[in-house]
Amino acid sequence: MNGIKESYAELNGIKIAYEIHGEGYPLIFLHGFAMYKEFWKWQVKLLSKEFRVITLDIRGCGKSDHPTETFSMEDLADDIRALLDYLNIEKIHLGGHSFGGMIAQHFALNYPNRLSKLILMSTFANLPLDKSGLDMYKRSQLSNYEAKVEDSTKAFWDKMKQRFSRNFFKEMNQNPDKLFHNLFSAKDLMELEETKGTTEPQDILNQINAIVHHNTINRIHEIDNDTLVLAAEKDRIVPKSASELLDEKIPKSNLIVFKGSHYFMLEEAPNFNSEVLNFLR
Repeated sequence: MNGIKESYAELNGIKIAYEIHGEGYPLIFLHGFAMYKEFWKWQVKLLSKEFRVITLDIRGCGKSDHPTETFSMEDLADDIRALLDYLNIEKIHLGGHSFGGMIAQHFALNYPNRLSKLILMSTFANLPLDKSGLDMYKRSQLSNYEAKVEDSTKAFWDKMKQRFSRNFFKEMNQNPDKLFHNLFSAKDLMELEETKGTTEPQDILNQINAIVHHNTINRIHEIDNDTLVLAAEKDRIVPKSASELLDEKIPKSNLIVFKGSHYFMLEEAPNFNSEVLNFLR
């Protein structure tokens, strides 16, 4: 992992931060809401032995530009297309988690000839929330931000409690130095939140605005790529039923349900990594 240089590309008038690991067929991972490319570092470690793994900070996140103007899922999908052009890459495998999975759907629909295989993780085709649910989500994201400013350690644990299954969270909480799967500890995750979580209230509103207008339900059947749909049994953020719907609508899809919660790619990293490798090979 050391010695990888963060690079920047000027795309669509926006500076996008990205990293490339390994050689081989290009595989891009898109992170979730208000997250950062380093979320994937423990996947990258293994997958970059076989693939050229590219991770990036979605606009409004991490080290990429944080524009004040609103943007759509189409804009975010076009940032990926522009990055491919910039790197002279014809086709990719693409994986997206949660918010990143929404962007991945738009990429698959808008640039089918640039996509090989698709991985959709804990994401949905359209927002299951009504207006009041959405307002609640917006408020909770903004109050997460305020909590982080006030007491970042407490905010970290509150966030992780929502994203890991109860038992896993308990283990992390009791021993923040404990190394899981020989890969990461709660302390590592806390450090990422501290140093990479750069999302401000305006970014939160912009990302929520993109989510509000996201709806692929009537087009999702057009995705003709081999697709792996991944969900988690105990996910409190994106219910498993959202993934079942994607699996039902996408013709060449296969659904796998993990035991954990929203961050199953960390909680069940070895299992996740081997499922992804099996699918991509």
